Amino acid sequence: MSLDPIIAQFQSKMKTPHDFRGSVKFDLGADGIIFVDTTQKPGVVKQGDGGEAALTLTLSKDLLNGLLAGTKDPNVAYLTGKLKIKGSMGMAMKLNAFLEG
Repeated sequence: MSLDPIIAQFQSKMKTPHDFRGSVKFDLGADGIIFVDTTQKPGVVKQGDGGEAALTLTLSKDLLNGLLAGTKDPNVAYLTGKLKIKGSMGMAMKLNAFLEG
């Protein structure tokens, strides 16, 4: 399955004003990787590794879709082990606000 719909959602979110500045790798396992970098203008979203990221989230594609749609709670996903975070927890909290926006 293509990751294009998810990438389009990230691109849409970056068009609205937000406070999140960082680079994030969404590791979706067998479904692939999405790399998001909001440290530059315009922000970059691409499929594939993209290099070093300040934050890496390991989760399923379905969970990422739920987070973007606002139907899944990232805090519950983290506490139940469905979401793994490598990097700054503070940045992860700011990312949460970006995803909800």
